[in-house]
Amino acid sequence: MLIASALVAQYQNVRISPYGSANEPSICINPKNPLEIMAGSNLNFVYYSQDGGYNWTTSTLQSPEYGVWGDPVIITDTAGDFYYFHLSNPQVGNWIDRIVCQKYDRQTGSWSSGTYMGLNGEKAQDKEWAVVDQQTNTIYVTWTQFDSYGSIDPACQSNIMFSKSTDAGLSWSPAMVISSFYGDCIDSDNTTEGAVPAVGANGEVYVVWSGPQGLVFNRSLDGGDTWLEQELIIRPHISGWDISIPGIYRCNGMPVTLVDLSGGPNHGTIYVNYADQPESEDDTDIFLIKSTDGGNNWTEPVRVNDDPTNRHQFFTWMAIDQTNGYLYCVFYDRRNYPDNRTDVYLAVSSNGGESFENLLISESPFIPSEGVFFGDYNNISAVNNVVRPIWTRMDNVTRSIWTAIIDMSVGIPQVDLIPFSLEQNYPNPFRLSTIFSFKLTEPQVIYLAVYDEFGREVATLINNKHTARGKYEIPFDLTSYPLAPGVYTFGLRTPEHLIKRKMIISNN
Repeated sequence: MLIASALVAQYQNVRISPYGSANEPSICINPKNPLEIMAGSNLNFVYYSQDGGYNWTTSTLQSPEYGVWGDPVIITDTAGDFYYFHLSNPQVGNWIDRIVCQKYDRQTGSWSSGTYMGLNGEKAQDKEWAVVDQQTNTIYVTWTQFDSYGSIDPACQSNIMFSKSTDAGLSWSPAMVISSFYGDCIDSDNTTEGAVPAVGANGEVYVVWSGPQGLVFNRSLDGGDTWLEQELIIRPHISGWDISIPGIYRCNGMPVTLVDLSGGPNHGTIYVNYADQPESEDDTDIFLIKSTDGGNNWTEPVRVNDDPTNRHQFFTWMAIDQTNGYLYCVFYDRRNYPDNRTDVYLAVSSNGGESFENLLISESPFIPSEGVFFGDYNNISAVNNVVRPIWTRMDNVTRSIWTAIIDMSVGIPQVDLIPFSLEQNYPNPFRLSTIFSFKLTEPQVIYLAVYDEFGREVATLINNKHTARGKYEIPFDLTSYPLAPGVYTFGLRTPEHLIKRKMIISNN
């Protein structure tokens, strides 16, 4: 059993949002430039970083004609351009009557006024997600349509909808229903929700969602023009997707669907990540199932969280690093406490989801309140070993949005065994000076040094010095250590352990 007081998160946490009402965050690293990251949160916040997530600017998204009403989804296309999808609140029309797409213009630093899909009279359009085909730049979007949102009338249906754009979001195909098993409109377990589209190795479009039939799967082999006549029921969702978690106003265990396009041994595998309560309402776990034959057959669930407790893990989201096929799942976790204190964990799999290593990534727990809405999801993005999860936390009823600076190229630290932590240097990249920060949970003999790209030591800051327990900040100035611009690592070593981080010296 882990002892909470001995836990040390090995990753620097960065607060993204300056305000106290944000929730339901989305994040996307630009594959063309991993230092550029866009994020969003309810109802209309936009966060932008150009230094890998260390510093953020905040603005609000406006759509004068269609309005902005939350459910942010941030993606990039094949050119590295960002898109922000959201619900609507138009001046003329009905609340959430369409799904809106706005595109970011780097030259002006502004967003387009928006285009839309799914307008269908007074019906409500909700809970969208989007993906880009990396071969064709086609954008696919799926979402839930309610005949009448929140209605208990058994004649009212919810269905999963689909639309696509082949011109970078300027226009959208007519919305089509891709679910034959319809749900109710109550917005709970028997409502069809959680559709996240994914693109296959040969351009297939795959979608999984949850509803009265459990987890169901549909696919298109022709770019979304035609679909299976009836979706495949692939797994019972035992607790349903509307899960009860103590201290959380509302919690969902909806599925997240992704496909490995890395070219590695799991190329083409479809993964579905979700939360469920197969044993007890007091024990929520995170699961992964996969298919290697286009969705015809599915594996038994693998439990993603590796704790021996019967406590809650919830609000999961998944990313695949398409440069190597690694899977990353981020989720809230209460394994370390008997009460509602909540940590954030990252689970990593390098073997196609056969097993996961769990890492504590939040620097401290928080305690949510049942009276405070946390949204319906967190999110995560991963590109070429750069991993940026995003989550909501609460302190004294104030919500905030956070990320963690995770660089997998320097390895996975054994977070529960090492009696010290090493933060990412700040700022990074830097031109003249930076700060190395570390924390010792017990007295240590330490060695702090900088290494070049070949692993050769090029600067020594602390040379086997016996150092007391505590937190330390060590300045690193290029006037004292004249190093050329480039990529380096810095490491903190004791006689038993070593942690390294990557840093960049900029030339501008």
